[in-house]
Amino acid sequence: MQTDIDPRNLIGRKAFDRNGTRIGTVDEVYLDDATGAPEWAAIRTGLFSRDAFVPLEPSEVIDESLHVPFERALIKDAPDFGVGRHLSPEQELQLYHHYGLDIAPPPPFPDRDFGHLANSEDPA
Repeated sequence: MQTDIDPRNLIGRKAFDRNGTRIGTVDEVYLDDATGAPEWAAIRTGLFSRDAFVPLEPSEVIDESLHVPFERALIKDAPDFGVGRHLSPEQELQLYHHYGLDIAPPPPFPDRDFGHLANSEDPA
């Protein structure tokens, strides 16, 4: 997503799928807990007044509208977690999997030699 746009300015913008079909209107923007960067948008789809979460990366803002690179059907079938609440890491993972987006696993703990156990023989 474009990083030079204020996430507050996304609210109220029209959102379109990869084919240019209107999905709805951006209702809320969710920020990453660690970085504060915009990560998800809740799109009011009009389908029973439901909000669908869409990833803001790799979406783009073009001509004052949010363009999401996914089919409307996939967006419509996204997990529904309700809006106005914090997304848990598990919920975010479900959304990433739904959209087929790979997320980097946390880095492994470094393999360190913490010394020898008491009463063990020195291997040297």
